[in-house]
Amino acid sequence: MGDRITVDRQRLGRSGLEVSPIGFGGFKIGRNQGIKYAESYELPSDEQVDRLLGAMLDIGINYFDTAPAYGLSEQRIGQAISHRRNDLVISTKVGERFEAGQSTYDYSTDAVRQSIERSLRRLRTDVLDLVFVHCGGNDLAILTDTDIVADLQHLRERGLIGAIGISGKTPEGAKAALAWADVIMVEHHMENRSHEAVMVEAASAGVGVVVKKGLGSGRLVPADAVRFVLDNPAVGSLLIGSLDLEHMRHNVAVAQQVRPKSRTGCVNRAKR
Repeated sequence: MGDRITVDRQRLGRSGLEVSPIGFGGFKIGRNQGIKYAESYELPSDEQVDRLLGAMLDIGINYFDTAPAYGLSEQRIGQAISHRRNDLVISTKVGERFEAGQSTYDYSTDAVRQSIERSLRRLRTDVLDLVFVHCGGNDLAILTDTDIVADLQHLRERGLIGAIGISGKTPEGAKAALAWADVIMVEHHMENRSHEAVMVEAASAGVGVVVKKGLGSGRLVPADAVRFVLDNPAVGSLLIGSLDLEHMRHNVAVAQQVRPKSRTGCVNRAKR
């Protein structure tokens, strides 16, 4: 393994978290059913995941995103890199689970509490840096017809969560979340610019912006897609889920071209 690379971090709005411009999306290390990627793939072994995630940290990626709906992902992240916890920013989600080949959704108070408890155990940590509401499409109804926002705020007050937000599908849902969210996660790429206005509004309001599916689920040219996303100053981090370390190394290099390193990089050291 080569020398560790230090890259600039960007603060995610009022969350206080500082993340690498390229983050690792943990879907592919845990699940290969019900996928939206252009090509199918085999799940890596535990040993492959251990090597991959350790190498991600070494090439300057400090932000890792996962979810209960991502199969083995949380467990594998906890197993592979929890011993380097002070070098990590970890986000996960509540509301969706994937079992027996199907997604189920539960935004009740009991389900949220149990989900957080499971995530803490799987990730082998005392606090989750960032937790998103994992919306299944009806973003506004989830936010207005359930107690999930109040539940997450309560868990944040208890110190089990550092920051909260929404990973939704609609600009309307993201806009509604600006009143309480520390961070929003949105789909944004050259073929889907539907969230551009709310991203600008979020940045103005001090809400961090994380981009998912910025490579169009594998359909776009990576270098062009990375440049497009990170050219937007509202974006704090672009999540990419590649299992190919060299591809990720290239993505990090492109990101450093778009956002040149201007000072000694730093890592978030949230209270654990």
